[in-house]
This record gives sequence, structure tokens and C-alpha cells, in this order.
Amino acid sequence: MWWFQQGLSFLPSALVIWTFATFIFSYITAITLHHVDPALPYISDTGTVPPERCLFGVMLNIAAVLGLATMYVRYKQVHALNPEENLIIKFNKAGLVLGILSCLGLCLVANFQKSTLFVAHVCGAVLAFSMGSLYMFVQTILSYQMQPKIHSKQVFWIRLLLFIWCGVSALSMLTCSSILYSSDFGADIVQKLHWNPEDKGYVLHMVTTAAEWSMSFSFFGFFLTYIRDFQKITLRVEANLHGLTLYDTAPCPVTNERTPLLSRDF
Repeated sequence: MWWFQQGLSFLPSALVIWTFATFIFSYITAITLHHVDPALPYISDTGTVPPERCLFGVMLNIAAVLGLATMYVRYKQVHALNPEENLIIKFNKAGLVLGILSCLGLCLVANFQKSTLFVAHVCGAVLAFSMGSLYMFVQTILSYQMQPKIHSKQVFWIRLLLFIWCGVSALSMLTCSSILYSSDFGADIVQKLHWNPEDKGYVLHMVTTAAEWSMSFSFFGFFLTYIRDFQKITLRVEANLHGLTLYDTAPCPVTNERTPLLSRDF
């Protein structure tokens, strides 16, 4: 049996692989068509101009769905492992809400390009990165609360290091982008896709884009830590029938049907 056949471990793997492929495919298309510069463009800049915009939007929407499914499974797993721990239950619910908001932001980024509706695009990016960072923080706290009883200390330390990586990248991106867009570096800086080393604000731009890519890879690493956890869980869907037909008749007892959701039991 392959590792990705155990439980739902394929879910975080698919999320990371698919999202990485989204960035890479749109990046390759954009630089091949000379729509962006090869040296560290904004991730969303690689999905601004057709045809890569179509590819970027569709694939990123699917990534958001995979992210939502991964976060929901994580929520159900933590809840099942800690049914009576009030503090863990509260953090777990908060994590699910933050994860949903992060995926919503990802959808906004996918469907509203900065060249068409800049405000919506920026709101989506802020929502995705900020809520995603808080989600990592909450999950790191949960990992601390559940070690060493539920899992090893190494898992907590790995997630803590990944969260610190994410935090440093977020702080760098926020600081440099704030200086870049609040300074007088030109009226077209918001829509600018091509940068030269001689341009004003070039260094700030490069630091911002490098921090954005770095932050994205910290997310990838964090979700990869779910693989081993997800090998220990499967979800099942239960259909409760209240009659043998769909007519308005008196209910009669019917045996419930249980079918696996996304995975078989191992």
C-alpha cells in the first residue's frame, strides 16, 4: 500500500501539489509570452494577462476547494481526538473559521485580477494571507496542546518553525509593500508588470515579491505536515432515509446507508 492510499493523506498532498502547479504553470506561461519579468514577479501578476489569467483563475479556485476540504478534515480530526477539552474545542472552531476566510480570499484573488478590480484583488490577498497566517498560528497552538499525548513534540516544533517562517515573510512583505505604495515612485506602480533595476522602488519591489513567494512556501510546508496525521483518519457520509419512496407518506424504518467519503477504511 502506497503512503497516499492511507486514510486521507492524499488530501494535503493534492492541495500542495496542485497549488504549486498553479503558480508554476501560470509563471511559465507569463514569462514565455513576456507578460512579466522572470525575476520574482508577484504571484498574482503571473495570472493577470490572458491566457495565463484563465489558467490561474480556474486552478486557484480548485486549490481553494482543496484547502477548504483539508481544513475541514483537520477540524473533524482534532474534534474527534479531543471531545471534552474545552480550550482545544474553541481553538479548533476558530481555526476552521479562519481557514474558511482564507479560502474565500483565495477565490477573490483568483477571480478579480489587479488590472480589472484592484480593490477586490487586494482585499482577497490580504484575507488569504492574514487569515492563513492566523490559521497556522491556531494550529500550532493546537499542536502544542496535543503533544505529547496525541502526537510527538517534533510535530509541534516543525509547525512552530514554519509559522515563524511565515511570520517573518509576512512582516517583510507588509513593511516593504507599505513603503513602496505610500511613496512617490510613479502613478502606474500599482499596475506595473515590468521592472528594471534602475526603476525607483525596485529593491522594495523585489523584497516584497520574494517575501510573498517565501510566505507561500511556508504554507506549503505547513500543510505537508498534515500528511502523516491524515493517514490516521477517514470520513464517512451517512444517508438517513425516512421512507421507501419520495411521496408524502407515513415514515417507515429504513436501514441507514453508510458510504465512505473520499477514502476507504484501512
